Amino acid sequence: MPSNLDQPRRAVILTALRVEYLAVRAHLTDPKQHTHPQGTVYEKGNFPSPAGQWEVLVAEIGQGNPDAAFETERAINYFQPDAALFVGVAGGLKDVSLGDVVAASWVRGYERGKVTGQEFQLREYPGKSSHRMVQRAMAEAKKADWLSRLTGPAPLPSPKVLVEPIASGEKVVASKRSALYRFLRSACSDAVAVEMEGIGFLAAAHAHPQVYALVVRGISDLIAGKNAPDEEERQQTASRHAAAFAFEVLAKFDLPGRKREPGRKPVWNIPHRQNPNFTGRQELLDDLHRALTSGRPAALTQAIHGLGGVGKTGLAVEYAYRHGPEYSLVWWLRSEEPVALA
Repeated sequence: MPSNLDQPRRAVILTALRVEYLAVRAHLTDPKQHTHPQGTVYEKGNFPSPAGQWEVLVAEIGQGNPDAAFETERAINYFQPDAALFVGVAGGLKDVSLGDVVAASWVRGYERGKVTGQEFQLREYPGKSSHRMVQRAMAEAKKADWLSRLTGPAPLPSPKVLVEPIASGEKVVASKRSALYRFLRSACSDAVAVEMEGIGFLAAAHAHPQVYALVVRGISDLIAGKNAPDEEERQQTASRHAAAFAFEVLAKFDLPGRKREPGRKPVWNIPHRQNPNFTGRQELLDDLHRALTSGRPAALTQAIHGLGGVGKTGLAVEYAYRHGPEYSLVWWLRSEEPVALA
């Protein structure tokens, strides 16, 4: 029987924009398309490292913290990765230059709070990257090894890597004269960059402490230079730098222990974890699935009723085993009601 260490390490990398997705995908060998049961299209490829090969799944999920939380939860539940990263671009707030990389030690959400009179008071809800990931990022930030993963001539001046907090919200900061910029400098004074997905990603990852999570951002613009003509080129550069550093972290990451049993098949190759003693109620399962996926608001919650001992709990548990990966614990972020079996 193969040892636990022989099993491929698995990482999920999420991106918001196509340019970020392409920068990450460029580091994979033999990528093949794989579609999540809920429709999100991933590319699954391999990434060799000194400590063992990584199996990497990458997807472009669009912008915004709600979508980031939603897709992160579904990806972790379905793929059961060892590591999860969000890789992309960000706007610089302080202490950074174009092309620099920031590995987020913390991500500070800046849109939850209360309004008192004319003032908005931030309610702190930081997301923290995994300690082991942050430590590895700090170690790699001290070296220039990651630059060897970039194609073409070495960038000049050489970009630096910071392991610092960043801010995350739904509003784009476009000017130093804006009220939002002044608010961020006051309420999130330690944040060196700002983006739109990190807090949602880490909020979902926090519910899965067995998964090592990290946000990596390349600086594609500065507050003083928004909407410059070379914006597309700067996004490409920042995406390549963020992806190169993210893969350097993966390559050097010392994964403690294994979470998947030796020889266990990937989750997506298992139709379901059916109870072999559960028989004769396929029609009930089909009816329940149709009711819960009909799209009518009244059908989002279904009650299973019957006399004691007829198998209500068994039916609910069997349904959960077969269809669990299709549901998410963070649907509330999309203003939807969660599915429940009573």
